[in-house]
Amino acid sequence: MANWSDPRIGASQPTTTIGHDVAYDAGLRSHMVSVYNYMISGVLLTGIVALAMVSSGYAESLINFQTGGLTGLGYLLAFAPLGVVLWMNFGINRISTGTARILFFVYAAMIGASLSTLFYVYTGGSIATTFFATAAGFAGLSLWGYTTKKDLSGMGTFLIMGLVGIIIAMVVNLFLRSSAFDLAISALGVLIFAGLTAYDTQKIKSLYYAVGGTDFHGKAIVMSALTLYLDFLNMFLFLLRFMGNRN
Repeated sequence: MANWSDPRIGASQPTTTIGHDVAYDAGLRSHMVSVYNYMISGVLLTGIVALAMVSSGYAESLINFQTGGLTGLGYLLAFAPLGVVLWMNFGINRISTGTARILFFVYAAMIGASLSTLFYVYTGGSIATTFFATAAGFAGLSLWGYTTKKDLSGMGTFLIMGLVGIIIAMVVNLFLRSSAFDLAISALGVLIFAGLTAYDTQKIKSLYYAVGGTDFHGKAIVMSALTLYLDFLNMFLFLLRFMGNRN
């Protein structure tokens, strides 16, 4: 993955004079507002596309109702976003800020089309309830990550190791098909992405030291929004396994 979030990129640490501190605080607030605006816009686009797919009936073309699995188009939409996010991460230093923005919203729209199949698995009411619960939890965790004086960098390695462990466990459970194991995976998934939300928020805040005022600033905003978008999305999906009422 391109090391776009390396805090050594670009600008130096701000000076301690009052004038510079005030300018830095104003710039940081503007930076974080831009990140959240992109992230929220991406989440809303995902939801709008998912609802549009369901209401238009196009979502049915993604599901094989005889087997309960996905159709060829469904698998394409499930894996295509991975290509987009890899393009963004590995090519971020070569693409323009405008291209990064377009790719972010293309990714969010593709995720929305793919997630439209959830409406055939869970009731609409439980999806809405889980979404608002996730939004409330995400807001609180991100606010804590932004305001806390505690250094959360030590959580990073632990959380990434936990994430890798969950991915392995999910692959194993494809063969075991254990409901109890699936429930445990979902619980760990919620906890890990809750931790990542706070950790990533603090990392994005610290990143402003490096990118503020540089040519990379615009792309850093988009990539930071993508990071928080993925934290929100995965927290929602794991929480839906708990709160979702199946059709």
